[in-house]
Amino acid sequence: MTPQDAHELLEKYFADWVRALDPQVEEVGADHVVVRMPIGPQLIRVGGIVSGQALAALADTAMVLAAVANAGGFRPFATTDLHTQFLRPGTGSAILCRAEVVRAGKALVFTRAEMSEADSGKLVATATASFYAA
Repeated sequence: MTPQDAHELLEKYFADWVRALDPQVEEVGADHVVVRMPIGPQLIRVGGIVSGQALAALADTAMVLAAVANAGGFRPFATTDLHTQFLRPGTGSAILCRAEVVRAGKALVFTRAEMSEADSGKLVATATASFYAA
C-alpha cells in the first residue's frame, strides 16, 4: 500500500468528520504508517491546545491504516478497544502520528501509536488499540 492508496481509502471508507481532520498519510510500510494532522482553529480547545478528541481520532485512524497495510490491502476493521494517554499539550502547525501493528492474528489486530508535535518533535500522546478483522 502506498500513501496514495491510503488517501483513497480515507476518501472512500472514512466518515466525513474524520476526513475533516485532514489526515495526510506521509509514509506507509508493511506494518506501519505515519499520518500528519494539520492543526487548524477547528481542532483547538480552551487554552489554545489541540483537542483530545482530535488526537484520539487521529490515533484510531492511523492505527487502522497500519492494520490495513499489514493485511496487504483493504478489509473492514472495527475498533474493539482504544486507549489514549495524553502526555502534554499539543501545539504548533501539525501533529505527526506514527502507528504500527504489534501483533496480527486471524480475528484481532493489536496496534500502538505515538503522536508528536511536527515542529518540535515533542511527544504529545500515545495510544493502543485492537481491531476486529471482519
